[in-house]
This record gives sequence, structure tokens and C-alpha cells, in this order.
Amino acid sequence: MLAAVVLVAGLVGWADAGAPAGRTSVAASGGPSAATSPGAATGGAPAPWHVVGIGDSVTSGHGCDCDLVADYARLTAAATHRTVTSENLGVDGQTSAGLLDALADGGPETGEVSRADVVLVTIGANDLADGLARWQDGACSGEACFTGAVAGVRQRVGQVVDRVRALRAGRPTLVLVTDYWNVFEDGTRAVRDHGRDYLDLARTATDAAGAAICAGARAGGATCVDLVGPFRAADGGVDDLLQDDGDHPDGDGHALIARTLAAAGWGPLLR
Repeated sequence: MLAAVVLVAGLVGWADAGAPAGRTSVAASGGPSAATSPGAATGGAPAPWHVVGIGDSVTSGHGCDCDLVADYARLTAAATHRTVTSENLGVDGQTSAGLLDALADGGPETGEVSRADVVLVTIGANDLADGLARWQDGACSGEACFTGAVAGVRQRVGQVVDRVRALRAGRPTLVLVTDYWNVFEDGTRAVRDHGRDYLDLARTATDAAGAAICAGARAGGATCVDLVGPFRAADGGVDDLLQDDGDHPDGDGHALIARTLAAAGWGPLLR
């Protein structure tokens, strides 16, 4: 996201493509005993897991020294008493079509995803940029501005999940797909920058996009993780979880996302 561009200011992750945030390895103490932990490796120690995050600037931690993928890995290690490694492949400005390309044969994400026990996905907000621009130009109104883009997001999120499954070749995999607390600017910053009508539109677009993202995720057998409720229920609301741009999560926002993802559990890996 480029805050200085008026027509698309507030679009989550609308920025030039950037490098992945990096890899983390965590070994935790506590939690269930190694002897009774499901998925134990030979010798009684729990088998290590690898977590990969793919998506846009929410994943990449744009604008702050944040890494929700590493945060999630630490929570997972503590809860499961195993070594958990992580790789953050979030790319600022990524779209669902761009992510599909990255997951295609020979794409940059394929190697990491193929060995990932857990895949975290946040994608789709940047697909709605044109709809926002048309609304600001007066070319459309309300949810109709995003109908085509939302349908495309639903289809491509399902394809992303299918591609992850194909890369994993039948091995147990937990795929967690998030929606967004808002696909554009939110809170007092949104009202100050663009007016109340903008915030109302943003939340309408967010509801439509969230439903599409979750439908696509569930079609592929992934778990959809809601972020709208946790962000809006937080003390102080979304303003206390976002950076000054009113768009990207700050450190507290990233920590909340990681906790919300961890609360979904690790069922597919523990059976």
C-alpha cells in the first residue's frame, strides 16, 4: 500500500513487491510430554514442524519489525513441545493471481510450501483496488463495485489451497486462511482521510471479500480464521492494533493475528 496514492490509499499491502521476511527456528519447553505427544518422532521426541506464511503485506509485516509467522511458530512450539521452524514468504502488494503464479511449477514458493506442515495464507485485499478506484470516481456504488473481484478471489483462494495440497502430495498439512479486519483503511484514520462513507464502503467490501475468502478456503478443505471479530473486539478497537497508516497491523496487531491463528489448533497434524 502506498499511503500517498489517494485512490488506493488504505489497500492492505499495496506496495512494490519485496523480499520475504525470513526464517525462524524455535525449540520450546513445556507443553505435553514427548512420550505422549501425537506425531512423535523415533526415540520419543515430537516430530519437528515447518510453518510457511504466504500472502501479502499482512504476512510480510510491512511497515514494522513484525513477523506473525515467527510469532505463530513460537506459540506452536510452546503448545506442542516440539521444534518449529518458520519461513515468511509474504510479499508486499501480492494479489491472489500473483500468489497462484508463485505457487506454479518452478515458482519461488513451491519448495518451502512442499515441506510445510503448516501453511498460513492471507491474500485477496489487493484484488479489490480497482473497485475502490471506480467508487472514488463515481463509476459504481456499494458492493457492486467489487462483485467481479470478489468472485475472482473466491475462485483463486480455492486454487491456492488446492495447489498447496498438491505440493504436499497427500502428507498431513494444516492450512489456515485468514480474512481481513478491513481490506482498506480502518478506524479514525479512515474517517479522517476519506470520510465516513469511505469507512462504510470499506466494511461492506470487507464483508464481501471475507465471505469469498472463507468459501474458497473451505472448498479446498482449509480452515478459515476470522480476524474481523478479534480486531473489532480488542480494547480500543482497531486503532490500537494498526500502524499510523490506519491499514497495516502494528506489533500488537501481528501478535493478535498469531494468537488467533494458534487458537485454531493443529488437529490435522495430531490425528
